[in-house]
Amino acid sequence: MTTLDAYAKLTLTLAVTGVRADGFHLIDAHMVSLDIADKVTITKADTTSISVTGPYAQGVPTDHTNIAHAALQLANRTAHVAIEKNIPHGGGLGGGSTDAAAVLRWAGFTDVVSSATVGADVAFCLSGGSARVTGIGEILEPVPAVGTKITLFIPPIQVSTPAVYKAWDQLGGPTGDNGNDLEPAALHAYPELKTWRDTIESAIGIRPRLAGSGATWFALGHTQQDSAQLAGVQVVYTATRP
Repeated sequence: MTTLDAYAKLTLTLAVTGVRADGFHLIDAHMVSLDIADKVTITKADTTSISVTGPYAQGVPTDHTNIAHAALQLANRTAHVAIEKNIPHGGGLGGGSTDAAAVLRWAGFTDVVSSATVGADVAFCLSGGSARVTGIGEILEPVPAVGTKITLFIPPIQVSTPAVYKAWDQLGGPTGDNGNDLEPAALHAYPELKTWRDTIESAIGIRPRLAGSGATWFALGHTQQDSAQLAGVQVVYTATRP
């Protein structure tokens, strides 16, 4: 039995640079690891099974649709994977991808390019740190890490990344004015995100930025806010990892 920390990732900036013939979107992004993590405990077994506990367990699949299952298949291994979910599900923080990356690390699987076939963010999560990420997520260029404090604002909604990319296509490929080309598409697909953004902005005095496809908003630094204005929003103080 092995227990690994599976660290969240934050997309600081994201440009969508094109769409491949197979429908996958090309990106140019700056991603960093955060110091919040799921705990992934892996035990060798004759068949694969997944269990999920923790504060964000609700809604996380335990069948073959959990990409930790696909990671085991890629590594040609079987095991029981027990996930303690401390990263919000559907929050744009790479929770599923980092769990899959933990499984690959356990299996000794180091092929970053192939890992992206499990999920676009798995390649970055397998390496971690700070990197410029291009292609569909499989091309990594390390960027010097600068310790940065981050405040996360997690509203009580979940966002589907495929739905946001579909909206991006439908809108004709908009660019974002806040460092994230997916933000206009996310606001279109999930109008309630705008309400949460405006609420957070009113509480902290600056406009927050969307983490990837959402639903988490973030601000650089550890902000001060009127907690009464943020009823329903979980505020998490974190920092980047080297």
